[in-house]
Amino acid sequence: MGWGRMLLLGNVGQQLDIQDAEAALAALRREVESASQADASLARRLELLSAENAELKLYLAAVIRLLVAKGTVTEPELRLIVDSLDRGDGRADGRYEGRLRPF
Repeated sequence: MGWGRMLLLGNVGQQLDIQDAEAALAALRREVESASQADASLARRLELLSAENAELKLYLAAVIRLLVAKGTVTEPELRLIVDSLDRGDGRADGRYEGRLRPF
């Protein structure tokens, strides 16, 4: 592509340059379209995870309230367990990355 092709091949060289530029542009368009589809897919997955997380929080709140209401566990006992689990990885950061079952 460039002056050398134009000087040596004239109009044919110029047409080849145009074809090369069109091919490069088409490749870029495909790349952008693919990236856009990937972004949409990730956005949808994030939306689904967010909805699932909200549902899990709802059920967890219901179970905790039921356990406390029935006297199975007291709020101080629950708070003690949560704090212990939170510090279990060496940091009290409001997160738990460990196993769900104690065994």
